[in-house]
Order: sequence, then structure tokens, then C-alpha cells
Amino acid sequence: MTKTARISRNRLTAADAALDANALELFARIAQAGSFAQAARELGLTRAAVSRRVAAIEAAVGLALFARSTRSLGLTEAGRRLHARARAVHEAAEGARLALRNQRDQLGGTLRISAPLSFGRHVLAPLLARFQALHPALRYELLVTDRRVDLLREGLDLAFRITERPPEDWVVQPVLRFAVRAYGTAGQTALPGPQALAELPCLLIGQNEEARPGHWCHDDGAAEAVMLQAVAWGNDMDSLMEMARHGTGIVLLPDFCVGRASGLVDLLPGWRLRVDQGEWVHALTLPVPAGSETARALVRFVKDALVARASPD
Repeated sequence: MTKTARISRNRLTAADAALDANALELFARIAQAGSFAQAARELGLTRAAVSRRVAAIEAAVGLALFARSTRSLGLTEAGRRLHARARAVHEAAEGARLALRNQRDQLGGTLRISAPLSFGRHVLAPLLARFQALHPALRYELLVTDRRVDLLREGLDLAFRITERPPEDWVVQPVLRFAVRAYGTAGQTALPGPQALAELPCLLIGQNEEARPGHWCHDDGAAEAVMLQAVAWGNDMDSLMEMARHGTGIVLLPDFCVGRASGLVDLLPGWRLRVDQGEWVHALTLPVPAGSETARALVRFVKDALVARASPD
């Protein structure tokens, strides 16, 4: 056997090892997701872990499988040739997993969950009740607080957090986009613009009696900065909402707190208050295999329920 033949055979062996069933399924999942970040969320991995595994596959086979840019992810010619076979492997594996899931009647155990007060009370609690009805063997330990919890030290399985900078070593999935708006009683007249708030009593989350700036953004791109003076403030949105219902002032709330039965209406349609922490609630779970499958199942349930709630009738 010539030296060239030995090298070719070694390369083939490396490619065969790199493209086992797990690697083929991973490749198919990434191609289907259209991005490393989305595939990482679906697989319960970090984006860095997905990137490393793809790099290892491409290095072993000696071919680029993905064409990357800052905004998109596509398949190279070699990637397109591989995709059909990889998809068949993925579909077979998914069918096997579905059969196993169908045999597992109930989720069980105890989930330790953290959530901000407003989201926990107005969004998460009703969804947990529905999830519990589907899985009565499941139990919850809830830490509903606006305190910044240490996820690992406090032994959490799942955390919901409003943040623009989630921790990189947890699997992060956006579950709800929200806006903070100005609400008053149904009898109040809509305000001409955010500047009107400077002359009106406001009910604000926080602990500061000094006037503070509020930066407002409109759906059409307009922006206004207003000094907001609180007539009452605190850390409990439900108490401030109740005061607003009784005409004490205008309360600034995330829109997920205000339902049809709240008796409150948006006094600045199209305007939202900019929030330093961001406008998304994220779900944080541990990466596979340390993360809880039950926690991941709950995240999927919450996401699906919130998407259905946001869809028009």
C-alpha cells in the first residue's frame, strides 16, 4: 500500500468516526434551525458547545459544511449533499424518542423555580396550574422574588429572568416579549403624549421619592424623555395597580400584568417606557446532561402557551 493510499484511508476513517449517528443528527438539527443559537436552544446546549462540535466534525472530514455570515447560516455544496442522509437519521431518532415519550405517562419529581414577582404572579402561576393538571405527580418549589438569585448556589432547575445579559453557562430561551405602558382607569382620557405625565401623579416601582427620568419610545420611532414624579412607589405592582384602580394616579406596568378584567386601560397607545433590563423574559435551564428534562418540558409548555395567547382569535 502506498503512502498516499494510507493517508486517504486514515482520512476516511476519521470522517466515518466524525459522522456517526449523533453527529449526523446534530448536523440536521442545526440545518433545520437555521442558526447555531437556535439549535443550541432546541438541543439544550450552549451556543459555544454547538460551535465546537460543528468545528470538530468539519475538521475531521476536511470539508466546510456550513456557510456562515454575521446575519445568516447556510449549507455549502458538501453540506447540501450530506443533508438528505442526515435528515433521515434525525427523523428516525426523533421517531424513537417520540415512542419512548408516549410510554412515559407522567412527569414527576420536584422543580425548583425562580421568577420575578410580576411575571410569577400574573403569567407563570396560572401556567403552572395548567401544567400541574397535566402532570399531577409533579411538585414545585417557587422562589418568586425580584432579588437577583444565584442559580447554581440556590439549586434551581429553572429560572425566569428579565435581562439583556443572561449568563452564558445556562441555556437561555426567550419566552415573552413585553412593554411597560402607562395605565389608568377606564374613565380617564388618553394622554396627548408622554410629556403629560410630568404634570400627573405616577405610581412607580422602586424606592425613590425624587423625580426621575423616563425614556419613552413610540412604535413609529419617536422618542421622548420625561421627568416622572411618584405620588406612591414600592416593590409590589399589585398594590400600585389597586391604587390606580381607585384613581390615585397613573401606574407604569408591564403589559402582561394588565388583563381585560383589570379595569385599567392604556393611556398612551403606541408608547412604551424603555426598560434598562430589556424587554424579554428569558427561561434559563442547565445544559444537557445536567439540566432537568422536566424543566425543559415546562419551558416548552410555557413558550407554546404564550405564543397561543398572543395569536389573534
